[in-house]
Amino acid sequence: MLERSIEKTRKTWAATRAKVRFWLRAPRRWLLRFCTRLLTKPLKSYELRVPNNMAELRAHLRKGDVLLIEGDQRVSQVIRYLTQSSWSHSALYIGDELLRRGGERARKLKEAYGEDAAYLIVEAVDGEGVVASPLGKYEHFNLRVCRPKGLRKEDLAKILDWTISRIGCGYNVRHILALARYFFPVSLVPRRWRRAALHFGEGEDREVICSSMIARAFFQVGYPILPRVVLDPAGTRPSWWERTLFRRRRRPLVRFRPQDPALITPRDFDLSPYFEIVKFSPVAGQKFDYRDIVWDTGEAAAAAS
Repeated sequence: MLERSIEKTRKTWAATRAKVRFWLRAPRRWLLRFCTRLLTKPLKSYELRVPNNMAELRAHLRKGDVLLIEGDQRVSQVIRYLTQSSWSHSALYIGDELLRRGGERARKLKEAYGEDAAYLIVEAVDGEGVVASPLGKYEHFNLRVCRPKGLRKEDLAKILDWTISRIGCGYNVRHILALARYFFPVSLVPRRWRRAALHFGEGEDREVICSSMIARAFFQVGYPILPRVVLDPAGTRPSWWERTLFRRRRRPLVRFRPQDPALITPRDFDLSPYFEIVKFSPVAGQKFDYRDIVWDTGEAAAAAS
């Protein structure tokens, strides 16, 4: 009799919890949509500092380059503050890789983007998940190109394969609520919590954010982004012939401690010593010579400034 009563009580509590979860779903969805609309609203004060020449950009980009973007949304402002950086979004350039592989996906990309389908990036976007987008999407944004140094061709192929396999995965929308906590007022966030605030989606393998996805792609081949480097003064001792012929002394031993990919931010690619910053003139077909600059010092320029 007692066992039946306990079992009946357990089922009653289970049904009650299920009803509560059901009725809480609607307010949760509403709150998520509200925060998403609030944080993805474009900023009126966004400024494009240097006009982008897309022809020059396409000519300089290589597959495997990381494109850093200064976003124009409120959420971008929060990420820039939390990371103390100008960059709030990142994408991996894959060029014509999807067209080269052919199939139904290549046909749809050609129909959707035309010639731009040969210049694609893979990115994780709110509301869309991991998608392949045309490079021209960010023509009117401040950009930076980061290129991995000495990346082997076979490792680049693995990175591209892994990244393309993620297309269609969901975007971890739970981090929108987390970012909303730091928006009002963002200036009160303790410094030690800023990076931890971007550690989202723990345990959710199929839901990603932009920089963590790219970091995992490079980690597939053991390529470092911004690991902690520890020097051991004891180091390694050179062989007798190295000491005799080249007079080499004991060399310090370098140990790399990997960083959690979920904690990688767009700023880390900019700061990484293993990525080169690729810069080029926005004026196509002209070699830069500061003596040829025509400075606009008229009244119109003064009024615009």
